[in-house]
Amino acid sequence: MNKKTLLKFFGYKLVRFIILMLAVAIFSFILLDLSPINPVTVYLKGAAVSPAQRAILEQYFGVGVPLPTKIYHWLCDLAQGNLGTSLIYRVPVIDVIWDKFSASIVLMALSWIFSGILGFGLGVLAGKNKGSWIDKAIKVYCYIIQSAPSFWVGMLILMIFAVYLGWFPIGFGVPIGVKSTDATFMEWASRLVLPTLTLSLVGLAPIAMYTRNELVQVLSSDYILFARSRGESGWDLIKNHGIRNILLPAVTLQFLSFSELFGGAVLVEQVFSYPGIGQTAVAAGLQSDVPLLLGIVLFSAVFVFVGNLLADLSYYIIDPRIKESEFND
Repeated sequence: MNKKTLLKFFGYKLVRFIILMLAVAIFSFILLDLSPINPVTVYLKGAAVSPAQRAILEQYFGVGVPLPTKIYHWLCDLAQGNLGTSLIYRVPVIDVIWDKFSASIVLMALSWIFSGILGFGLGVLAGKNKGSWIDKAIKVYCYIIQSAPSFWVGMLILMIFAVYLGWFPIGFGVPIGVKSTDATFMEWASRLVLPTLTLSLVGLAPIAMYTRNELVQVLSSDYILFARSRGESGWDLIKNHGIRNILLPAVTLQFLSFSELFGGAVLVEQVFSYPGIGQTAVAAGLQSDVPLLLGIVLFSAVFVFVGNLLADLSYYIIDPRIKESEFND
């Protein structure tokens, strides 16, 4: 890909990103503004204040200001990187998101990698052995895990490995009473195993079923029959002709699962009391922290957009046969 094509591609993506963020910011703000949440009441948390003090807070939070005016000021602050102050943590929203996401990024990255590798491997194994007990076992597992809520899978794993067997801690990011900066690597890693396992087991089912179905179609194609007639069979046939043709759509699906990964992290972190962006989103919703909730919504939109962008870039990296004109589209 030449430099001109690359610049055109990223310019097009930048325009789409700006439009996406504007749409998400405006519609999210309107929906939360129309909700019965009163930011002054949430901020005071039942504290008694004088009418004058309450009037000052209402002016600060924009209570009674026309909606178009509030949207304009919200977009101006957003353009400057100002997402407001969290009503729960009483610090800038951007600082809260950065701190919590740094705890979640390892969890989501490990889960995404493991689910992709294991899902692709199981899909290839099931597709190669179509109709066998291996294929049926993998399909039954995928059907069960796809129909089960992620929080239920997390609770089941928590009860087995933490409560009954006692192999891992029940939850939290670090031991109770220990600061995150003082925790050892093993204390931190041991509490990351079960949430990662839960997200990985839930996330591998779609990629496994998709890979299996794609491989079955590929193995029934004419060029595979021609390869068989030349004496190719077994894993050599799968490696030389099967995987090469199913890798690109499988990787695309894996990158497009970013949105599901973020949604799954919200529930899984709540089950394991893991102090990440997912648990923070739940806390912001339950405690009516509008600035923090808006910030997390915008952040999730950026997260999903990056996943789609990486999926587009993977087309050209994995399969150089794709023409630049197709890549631009």
